[in-house]
Amino acid sequence: MHPTPAPTKPGEESVWDYPRPPRLEPVAATLKVVLAGRTIAETRAGFRVLETSHPPTYYFPPGDVAAGVLGPARRAGICEWKGRAVLFDVLAGGATTPGATTPGATIPGAAWAYPDPTPGFRAIAGYVAFYAGPMEACFVGGVRAEPQPGGFYGGWITPGVVGPFKGGPGSMGW
Repeated sequence: MHPTPAPTKPGEESVWDYPRPPRLEPVAATLKVVLAGRTIAETRAGFRVLETSHPPTYYFPPGDVAAGVLGPARRAGICEWKGRAVLFDVLAGGATTPGATTPGATIPGAAWAYPDPTPGFRAIAGYVAFYAGPMEACFVGGVRAEPQPGGFYGGWITPGVVGPFKGGPGSMGW
């Protein structure tokens, strides 16, 4: 049984209005990921994937991810819509700020990509997405994003996106 979508206000998006199968769209806003006190990815050429019940997942061109941040790719699962994924460990480095990840720390499986996605998602071939939870901060257009609940999915929740969101306890069957 699906939950009741929360009401939206003008300018908000409901994840329950997002399509299934998902849609890929370019993002004009600046996307940014901060880890261990430094920006490890920043772009104005990103994409987002919109899928029913999920907050958007953001993808960065590989050239907009700092060198040396991603560990070697390893095989991961298969998305029924996008194809076979690879996971990356994310390597923290640089000076830290209070509460930041320790420099030199490795965050296992904190980023992923689709090297050879299905035809509808070819535009993000090799683009990198980051889980917001283990990062120090993730931003969409200067607004801090929160991680999608549960740790399995990689969506970023911003104030203009309304749920409820898949990922938390009891939501796997949605």
